[in-house]
Amino acid sequence: MKKIIFLLPVYNDWKSLLKVLGEIDLIIEKFSLYEFKCVVVNDSSTIQKPKIVKPKNLKSLTIIDMKENRGHARCNAFGLRYINLKEPYDYVIVMDSDGEDRPVEIIDLINKIRENSEISVVAKRVKRSEGLIFQTLYQIHKIITFIFTGKKINFGNYSCLIKRDIQILSDKPSLWSSFSGSIKKNLSNLNETNSIRGIRYFGPSKMSLFNLVVHSFSIIAVFKYTVFLRSTFIIIILSFLTNVLGLITITLQFLIVLFNLIIFVVSMRENKKALLESNSNILNVSKITH
Repeated sequence: MKKIIFLLPVYNDWKSLLKVLGEIDLIIEKFSLYEFKCVVVNDSSTIQKPKIVKPKNLKSLTIIDMKENRGHARCNAFGLRYINLKEPYDYVIVMDSDGEDRPVEIIDLINKIRENSEISVVAKRVKRSEGLIFQTLYQIHKIITFIFTGKKINFGNYSCLIKRDIQILSDKPSLWSSFSGSIKKNLSNLNETNSIRGIRYFGPSKMSLFNLVVHSFSIIAVFKYTVFLRSTFIIIILSFLTNVLGLITITLQFLIVLFNLIIFVVSMRENKKALLESNSNILNVSKITH
């Protein structure tokens, strides 16, 4: 029997987590040929953890309390390493615990794995729930990412990863900074399912415009050497257009240099030592099996 583990990071959003776990339980009931477990990474929440009952269709529910808050991406990075080292598994489904990754789409992820069990699956965003300004900036982010990296990254954390790919990712420094960027950089073959970004069950979205900018730079920074090479090429081309564009050329060149400096600084978020030693941030591990 193939083993699937759900990986859900949570920070204070316990009410949403409980609802997500309940919806997961209803969905996995349909897949009797798989054994399901769940690992919840509590990113040092400041709101007291409620009593959590294991859903009946999960074989076990592990809750890992962290000493210090490290952020969503690093919870995923730690969680993948923890599962790879501590748990027997075949696949890991990585998803948010607030409802924005819609549990109903678990069906699509598992069906894709059933079609081809040797290729990881990512949930491609085909529709988002945020406002017009956010969605416009998100599209700009995707365009800039493609121009400077040559990569089309249209997915987030929501994915079903095979064991071989998790073993590839689990010691990559970029995983400490960007989940989707690391997947795109290190995994050459991916399947996709269409995904609609859901609405948080409780409270406002935590993806602010500032967080979107940090998220965008973190993804691009994974490909920093490609960015530097492409930027050099663009600056050279612009230099031949000085007579036509005048000061616009100099302005664009300055902005590209500034952009590269920012990418270099953001790339310093990648930290292999911190990733490999992330288990030292564990405060407590509790496993519920009944």
